[in-house]
Amino acid sequence: MNAREFTRRRKRLMDMMGNESIAILPTASVCLRNNDVEFPFRPDSDFYYMTGYPEPEAVAVIIPDRPHGEYVLFCRERDPHKETWNGKRAGLEGACDIYGADDAFPIEDMDDILPNLLEDKERIFHTMGNDAVFDQRVLGWVNEVRDKARTGVNAPDEFISLTHILHDMRLYKSRQEITAMRKAAKISAVAHKSAMQICQPGLMEYQVEAELVHKFMQQGSRISAYPSIVGGGANSCILHYTDNDEELKDGDVLLIDAGAEFQGYASDITRTFPVNGKFTRAQKDIYEVVLRAQLLAIEEVKPGNHWNDPHEAAVKAITEGLLELGIIKGKLSTLLKDHAYSTHYMHRTGHWLGMDVHDVGDYKVDGEWRMLEPGMVLTVEPGLYLPSGTKGLAKKWWDIGVRIEDDVLVTKDGYDVLSKDTPKTIAEIEALMSDAA
Repeated sequence: MNAREFTRRRKRLMDMMGNESIAILPTASVCLRNNDVEFPFRPDSDFYYMTGYPEPEAVAVIIPDRPHGEYVLFCRERDPHKETWNGKRAGLEGACDIYGADDAFPIEDMDDILPNLLEDKERIFHTMGNDAVFDQRVLGWVNEVRDKARTGVNAPDEFISLTHILHDMRLYKSRQEITAMRKAAKISAVAHKSAMQICQPGLMEYQVEAELVHKFMQQGSRISAYPSIVGGGANSCILHYTDNDEELKDGDVLLIDAGAEFQGYASDITRTFPVNGKFTRAQKDIYEVVLRAQLLAIEEVKPGNHWNDPHEAAVKAITEGLLELGIIKGKLSTLLKDHAYSTHYMHRTGHWLGMDVHDVGDYKVDGEWRMLEPGMVLTVEPGLYLPSGTKGLAKKWWDIGVRIEDDVLVTKDGYDVLSKDTPKTIAEIEALMSDAA
């Protein structure tokens, strides 16, 4: 993202806030993995969306119409000793010159400076509940200003959550955001294809995971958007399986749900394929049901349709497929009404996608499913899961788990599948795996 993108976002937020307002956005906290080893730091998504500032220990303050600068950043100062140990810092100068702050102060001085910024403001835009310790600091600053009432200084008396405003902004992707998400999907497509090409019986699930991560990083994605799911056989029927520690067996399917993150934006792609490169008849039957459901669901992604339309299309196709295969029995309308599919398809058909893999944004507005509009990005991911031992399930279906997931942009005329470079027909998958054998 270039600096103008973040400036535009802040300007839009300030227009919605109005005068006599102040917004306070802290970044995420550093988390310890063990002893003095930290987890890799990732900024809070809302904070990063407004600032592009990547370092920890930072708080953004946005103040419409402030004469001395509307965007103030509290952050770490340059420190040659600490930078020797932990890497370079932008410092106060970098906060302004690189990240566009109008003014910057040391994070250690925030308790002294921020209460002054609250004086004579009517409203504080701040999302309470994410960090109880920080929330108490905000309340302490407000009380400090209240104590000056006899001097004629007024304190804010209205708290407004930033969640709804920022999350609605984030739901509609700009051109730069779409470019980043398209790149993330292309990186992921290469990784998924490589996983198909190296896959063979005897490999460990984590060895396939390693290939995914290698391809992500090789193409410029520093991290995965979420822990990869690499589940063979029975593990393909576990929706959020991440142990990835078992051996891949001849005759099983392998379900991979993995996506790269690029410039802070996630991709989320799932593919299912045979470990040995050749689908069995039963695996083909289940796969074709899921693929048909996904293709029909994607066709429902267009302006004017609502959020639940793709799910309803997928559910109907899944139910029809299960009925045709004899896995469920009865009248189609009754089976749909009774959610008979839910034994084998127990999740929704998608979710919003963006900076977070399960991204922000309301799914309903005033109690009604949200209408799809250009710039929204969602996943479409129907699946079927048939674990061994399921009551009444014929043995030939046991341990077949299939999910097919793509990232879909709503356009003015319909949709654009950002992850279309990832093979998903049986013919494409078998040909790719055969060429690598």
